Amino acid sequence: MPCRDAPLGIYLHIPYCPAKCRYCDFFSRPGCREVPQAYCDALLRELKKDSRRPVTLYFGGGTPALLSPVQVASLIEAANPVPGAEITLEANPDVVDLEKLKGFRAAGVTRISFGVQSADDAQLRRLGRTHTAAGASKALNWAVQADFPEICGDIMLALPGYTNAEFDRTLALLKSGGCTHISAYLLKIEPGTAFYKNPPSDLPDGDAAADFYLYAVMRLEEEGYPQYEISNFAAPKHRGRHNMLYWDCQDYLGLGPAAHSCMGRVRSFWPTGPDAVSDFISGKLTPETEGLCDAEDYLMLRLRLRDGLDLKAYAERFGGTLNETQLDFVKQCVEAGYARLDGQVLSLTPRGLLVQNGIVSELMAEE
Repeated sequence: MPCRDAPLGIYLHIPYCPAKCRYCDFFSRPGCREVPQAYCDALLRELKKDSRRPVTLYFGGGTPALLSPVQVASLIEAANPVPGAEITLEANPDVVDLEKLKGFRAAGVTRISFGVQSADDAQLRRLGRTHTAAGASKALNWAVQADFPEICGDIMLALPGYTNAEFDRTLALLKSGGCTHISAYLLKIEPGTAFYKNPPSDLPDGDAAADFYLYAVMRLEEEGYPQYEISNFAAPKHRGRHNMLYWDCQDYLGLGPAAHSCMGRVRSFWPTGPDAVSDFISGKLTPETEGLCDAEDYLMLRLRLRDGLDLKAYAERFGGTLNETQLDFVKQCVEAGYARLDGQVLSLTPRGLLVQNGIVSELMAEE
């Protein structure tokens, strides 16, 4: 059972968006300019089922900025977050204006996150994004005027025909726009996406993509955004608190089709499908149990972080230990420059984070 005193994060999935990006495999309904009140009412219904007060609240999607400020305010009120909670809302630059951003801020949103991706307009069109670089700059400036204490921006790396110069232009746009947090991640071609059906030409190969990633890590740190997770970089004291709950195996409650939860170490998810949204609205959709959060999950998630895996916490919380064979493998990783073992803390370097899946798989295979 979940501990009533443990920190809790709540994720609200908003599955509506104006258009489907060519790389996106998230569950969403394209062609929308607003969020039906019936969907908000369904979220309000589900929020009433748990009285715990969250320390973080995250509006994800889809395009949560299609919500009205009134809808956002009602959902925040129903969630009843603790004082000082982090409240994040994802936004596309072209679905907001100054008035709407001020409305979100007045409703209680503390952290606005823009999917900028690139400062190159041709690249944005290729990705299926509907904003321009100038539009992204304007939206960021509006967020500053709306007095958001946390402003976040996303950058996609290793895009078709990519160059370090494109990255530098995008980073400059985000920094000049007041970003306190930046997510930078490699393009991944997912099954079911438009890019999967018709792959873009001129994609960098694996070695080039790795070079772009390492360049991004270096440049972000130079500009005041040190890396704290595989794809996340922040100015000092501006790390995203909501995702840190995920990576530390704390409780989080996801609501809406495709949303995942982990409560009292029991993982569950809301199913998707052609009728998932209508079934969620009517109350027919129910979460499905996925399994338990165990020592392997903790090892994998903590090794996403530059802070790494504290072996004492690993043992105390999950009974996890590294045997002699695993420690020998860790030693090889350290010698190769992929990892550090500082006393009781095992962490991966940027080069190690590039192959994190392989390192974790090897450690799990030796258990």
